[in-house]
Amino acid sequence: MFSQVQAKPEMLDKVAAIVDQGVILESDVNDMMRDVKQSASESNQPLPSDKILHVQVLDRLINEQLEMQTAKRIGLEVSDAQLDQTIEHMAQEQKLTVEQMKKKIESEGGDFASFREHVRKQLTLGEVRRIVVSRRIQISPQEIEAMVKQLDKQGDKNVELHLRHILIEIPQNPTPKDIADAKSRAEKVLSRLHNGEDFAQLAIVASSGTHALEGGNLGWINANEVPTLFADALQNATKGEIIGPLRSASGFHIIKVDGIRGQKTVELTEYHARHILLKPSVILSDTKAKAELEKWRSEVLAGKAKFADLAKKNSEDPGSASQGGDLGWADPKIYDPTFADVLEHMKKGEISEPFRSSFGWHIIQLLDTRTTDATAQAKKEKAYRILFNRKFSEEASAWLREQRNQAYIQILDQKS
Repeated sequence: MFSQVQAKPEMLDKVAAIVDQGVILESDVNDMMRDVKQSASESNQPLPSDKILHVQVLDRLINEQLEMQTAKRIGLEVSDAQLDQTIEHMAQEQKLTVEQMKKKIESEGGDFASFREHVRKQLTLGEVRRIVVSRRIQISPQEIEAMVKQLDKQGDKNVELHLRHILIEIPQNPTPKDIADAKSRAEKVLSRLHNGEDFAQLAIVASSGTHALEGGNLGWINANEVPTLFADALQNATKGEIIGPLRSASGFHIIKVDGIRGQKTVELTEYHARHILLKPSVILSDTKAKAELEKWRSEVLAGKAKFADLAKKNSEDPGSASQGGDLGWADPKIYDPTFADVLEHMKKGEISEPFRSSFGWHIIQLLDTRTTDATAQAKKEKAYRILFNRKFSEEASAWLREQRNQAYIQILDQKS
């Protein structure tokens, strides 16, 4: 006769929400809530109740789930090589090696493998937003000319604003009642702010903006680059001023000016560089592309080959390959952020180690640098960047709203 041993039932992870083809687990919500609480504790930022925080965190995770599904649909993947490079840069910023950073994370109770996947996810989210939203942005020559004139008229003031933001959202295709209700909620929030309540905490409680969990913190923004909706209202703003509610297609916005500062005038530094680009493919793996570039770099340093000849023969950048990889004189801000970062830390004549950008694997040779006054072309480029940054914020918000309206989202009852 066999005795039956009944195993103690084990609590399984619960599903917090279904988002199209994906799910958000309660453990995902708890992990993010823990991170938000830790960040708030380090900055002495008060938080609302766990119930309210749970709602805001779940809302953020739903947005991220939709963005990750978009990344999968368009075939966007962050390779291990690109991830390793990013983590190496993160370690360098902390003046650590990757191994030292790993030990630090583990000594604080973290898991390095989980950290790697978190970084991979953040890279993917940033890249999918850049790719999808950039396609929605159109900037006409007339807009650029108008912005150049505006900069000239203002004397191209180098002023930055530290802004916080609360969005009281309205649904797509709202009824008059939807608009009236949202406006009423916005006015109540504004009244509470004028009565001395903390803006950051109210943002966490009430805002539907993408930075709600950061207390609505938009950081420092050049006064010329604030979103179009806010530009006029912030033109003569003073520190501590609360502005709003301002109506847009998304809803009603409330802005606080946390700080104002003048930037130091910086002359434009241009870089003259050449590069070799290899694009990974089914045939050419990341590992092989990196190895090829390492070999060519060694040959150039040893005097066995010329950089320009190798670029003409092998580079997959059609714009520069025929010129021996020569990119001409340029402000590094026009390049991919990773490419620009490597270039700005090089010395004249130096050839970089192979590195990966969003375009593929590169080596760069820095030929020279020069400091110039702003030219008419530089003004146009700055005007374009200002317009792009303004529109990017607005289009990113609109795209995400469309994604949510088209998706099947079911938030499950957590009491069950």
